[in-house]
Amino acid sequence: MKLGIVGLPNVGKSTLFNAITQAGAESANYPFCTIEPNVGVVDVPDARVDALARMYNPKKVTRAYIEFVDIAGLVKGASRGEGLGNKFLSNIREVDAIVHVVRCFEDENITHVDGTIDPLRDIETINMELILSDLEIIERRIERTKKALKGDKSLQTELDLLERVRNALNEGKSARSLDYDEDDAAVMKEIALISLKPVIYAANVAEDDFSKGLENNEFVNKVREFAATEKSEVICVSARIEEEIAQLDEEEKEMFLEELNITESGLDRLIKASYSLLGLISYLTAGEPEVRAWTITKGTKAPQAAGKIHTDFEKGFIRAEVVHFNDLMECGTMNAAREKGLVRSEGKEYVMKDGDIVHFLFNV
Repeated sequence: MKLGIVGLPNVGKSTLFNAITQAGAESANYPFCTIEPNVGVVDVPDARVDALARMYNPKKVTRAYIEFVDIAGLVKGASRGEGLGNKFLSNIREVDAIVHVVRCFEDENITHVDGTIDPLRDIETINMELILSDLEIIERRIERTKKALKGDKSLQTELDLLERVRNALNEGKSARSLDYDEDDAAVMKEIALISLKPVIYAANVAEDDFSKGLENNEFVNKVREFAATEKSEVICVSARIEEEIAQLDEEEKEMFLEELNITESGLDRLIKASYSLLGLISYLTAGEPEVRAWTITKGTKAPQAAGKIHTDFEKGFIRAEVVHFNDLMECGTMNAAREKGLVRSEGKEYVMKDGDIVHFLFNV
């Protein structure tokens, strides 16, 4: 999974990126400090992997991971190439989802590119640039489809869809605000519009906002209200707090979060929101050679899940031996789980569940 961290200059993007990836991207108080996208890879915390590692003592432990991309700050006019617009737009097309960092704190020592703090204006600035960029793509696609329609009348349905999307974009609505059936979704996936990508709004708040109560932050409330209109996720983070957490060991981190009355770090909440937004789950494989988490989409059937490990596993799929993590932990060993009939043999139609521990049998 690849997440692009975006936002206006000086909203805390690079500070947040540095904290959650500890990748050391440059962070400075001037626009366009981030020119080339910085990339950091973060393991997905998973207590189930830890428990299986203790049980099997494997030679290798491999967690699921997320790739974060810190993309240059966007300004008004980016769709016309202003600032670093063209570079920004090409980088953002490659991510699975967008983490849109919105400044929800006052600080006279950190300049804002527009002079004042207004999260809705900032969101609109970026969303509008993405919409304008998408409009160009849709217009070109409509022209090509109209020409092809003369020889293939079956393309009328696609043309109707494209014109519906264009109308929404012209009204300033993102492509993700529309509903699509399965056929529509297949066409839209091919076009890969930026404003179709799912979004998590990361409301960057001041350090003391967590102790004061986030409900008292009027900026955050506005972001929540807007996100609800397009069914996007919102998490509150303090880039400065995340920066401090990154310097602590696990025990110190827990004490620090407890003092702030926070149960999870911003990174943990961001990862959970990302999995929820993209409809992802993890299944597990376990043995002495390796304990590993594999990320799949909800609704994935056993053969396709096996294909995540190797294409041969999917091609020659015979069956899957499955036990749920909770059942294995309750029994204590795989043999005990097998004796209680909790290790099941599942076929090609089995839909994988989060926390399944699987052994695939195949023959090529």
